Amino acid sequence: MLSQELIDSTTLLLVLLNPFLLCIYLLDLIQGLDTAGFARTMIRAGLMSAAIYFGFAVVGDTVFTTIFKVRYESFLLFGGIVFLLVSIRLVMNGSSAMKGLRGEEPHGAEGTALPFMLGPGTISASIVTGAKVSIPEAAGAIAFSVFVCVVSIIILKWIHDVIRKRHEKIMERYLDTIGRIMALLTGTIAVDMILNGLGRWLGTGAS
Repeated sequence: MLSQELIDSTTLLLVLLNPFLLCIYLLDLIQGLDTAGFARTMIRAGLMSAAIYFGFAVVGDTVFTTIFKVRYESFLLFGGIVFLLVSIRLVMNGSSAMKGLRGEEPHGAEGTALPFMLGPGTISASIVTGAKVSIPEAAGAIAFSVFVCVVSIIILKWIHDVIRKRHEKIMERYLDTIGRIMALLTGTIAVDMILNGLGRWLGTGAS
């Protein structure tokens, strides 16, 4: 029987890997690649993301304190600020604001995964998952969440292509509106990360 901690951890990862939100962030790729090429790119991005999530689940926040000699709270604060800036940009400029955020090779798996599939929220959730459940359970939660996310995005890409052929202008306006609305959710998560980082920092004492 699945433990409540495992269910909660998997749910958190699924919420942060929201395929509907990722479709807005990856809109230029969805429109610029065919279904087969997009699927290959997302599978590579998913595999890379899952491997990194698992690494953080195993080592936890000690990677920050031991290797980088910084506090985990600093990661939460900086990650929340980055997420917040991206959300503000999307609210103000719509889905077109995302095109310049993936570097010079937007069709590569690394460019697709960063900064959303491998964002501060998902990495933080992986650390929390590794702390709450066993390593095999954490691996299962990560694999399941990434699999559901990648398959859902590929399906949504196919649906987008079918509908866009008939109602392109309506589709573009709809996606732009949904993108701005979803950015409000992302911004809320970003503020929560900032508040969480501040709370942990104040709880341990500022030094």
